[in-house]
Amino acid sequence: MDSIDLFRHPSALFFLVLPAGLLLWTWNRAGRSVVLPFDHAGGSSGAWIGFFLRLFESIPALLLAIVCVLFAGPQAWEAPRSKRVLTNIQFCVDVSGSMTAKFGEGDRYEASMVAINQFLDYRTGDAFGLTFFGNSVLHWVPVTTDISAFRCAPPFMRPQNLPNWFGGTEIAKALMACRKVLIEREEGDRMIILVSDGYSSDLGNGNDEAIARDLLRDNIVVYTVHIAEGAIPDPIVRIASLTGGEAFKPEDTDGLKRVFERIDKMQKTRMEKSQAEATDDLRPWCLAGLGLILAGLLALFGLRYTPW
Repeated sequence: MDSIDLFRHPSALFFLVLPAGLLLWTWNRAGRSVVLPFDHAGGSSGAWIGFFLRLFESIPALLLAIVCVLFAGPQAWEAPRSKRVLTNIQFCVDVSGSMTAKFGEGDRYEASMVAINQFLDYRTGDAFGLTFFGNSVLHWVPVTTDISAFRCAPPFMRPQNLPNWFGGTEIAKALMACRKVLIEREEGDRMIILVSDGYSSDLGNGNDEAIARDLLRDNIVVYTVHIAEGAIPDPIVRIASLTGGEAFKPEDTDGLKRVFERIDKMQKTRMEKSQAEATDDLRPWCLAGLGLILAGLLALFGLRYTPW
């Protein structure tokens, strides 16, 4: 790793010549000789005392060197971290008239919304969007991590309360509308959960496979939950399988809950390693500076040159 990697402003290191020159002067100057009035007195040369005196006199130069290093902006490389990959999940819920049919203690629409709200708790941290459809499409909640609007949606979009142009079922139109919403989300995985109870005429003549190819090209996985009697329509099964998802048919409300739990397990949360980033590494240099200041203060209590 070169100096460009170690320091944010490596050119500031040029000023280290100043403390280096000061250190050379401190250790090579003649010193302060003191003549004592004792003839022929024996005694040590005081070399060790002189060494420690010069050592403590070097403290200002060393502090200046640390200041130069801090101005250069020392850096360190963080270890790569695991980052949760966001999943953008678009619920596509049928609100045609047949969704008022009895299902468990309520109707199909109510059971679907309860299961969806439970699913939100499994997937904490993901982004969710909510689209209702019949013959028309209404994006009720934009893709967001704030799920409060989901909790409030069921009373407003009951099939009994909707105008008659929501009465039919056009799944192809709804899926393409959800695709348009998801491709605007550049970050994270993409998933559509289709909840419907009807057959859709706009999926015929190979349109189901064309839609599946478009969704697959945009990395969108489709899971379908078909809450109605009889077999799941083949076009819906094909769309789910071609995009890497699956089609489910719950027999009761408990089965509907298990379907959403299974989708959660099948579409696991992904973790990916983020790249290591350079961050300011000032702490060791600041601690070294504080240590030098403390040592200088202690030296002033006795280990210093006297003024005579």
